[in-house]
Amino acid sequence: MSKITDKVSLLAAPVVEQAGCTLWDVEYVREAGTWYLRVYIDKEGGVSIDDCERISRALDPVLDEADPIPDSYVFEVGSAGIERELKRPGDFEIYMGSEVELRLYQPFEGSKVFVGKLSAYSEGDVSIEVGDRSLTFTKAQTAQVKLHVSI
Repeated sequence: MSKITDKVSLLAAPVVEQAGCTLWDVEYVREAGTWYLRVYIDKEGGVSIDDCERISRALDPVLDEADPIPDSYVFEVGSAGIERELKRPGDFEIYMGSEVELRLYQPFEGSKVFVGKLSAYSEGDVSIEVGDRSLTFTKAQTAQVKLHVSI
């Protein structure tokens, strides 16, 4: 049996694409005792609140009919965001050369957070350029990689 997020992704992708957007991610998490189903979308030029509302209204009856989640949950549609998390190999390909924030589970050289240019990705291992140094972290070391926007 596939995961709930996989089932929802299959249901959501055509609805999201029909609305002129792309499906970035699906998240099913428990926060403060409540389950949340979040569908993250993206679009060239950015996602508007109207995009989120239109997709939410179109996807809600599809989810109700397919009923991939037996329990109650809060359903949200939102933008992947400017500082979106990179999870899949394709995400890393798209943003190769971009500035990222990499978070580790355990400190390396006294820090758990590194900001640098994404320079390589292979089977979960991530390399970034920090100043004149190249750092590579394994999938087991890496807690999160997301785009970083400097102000």
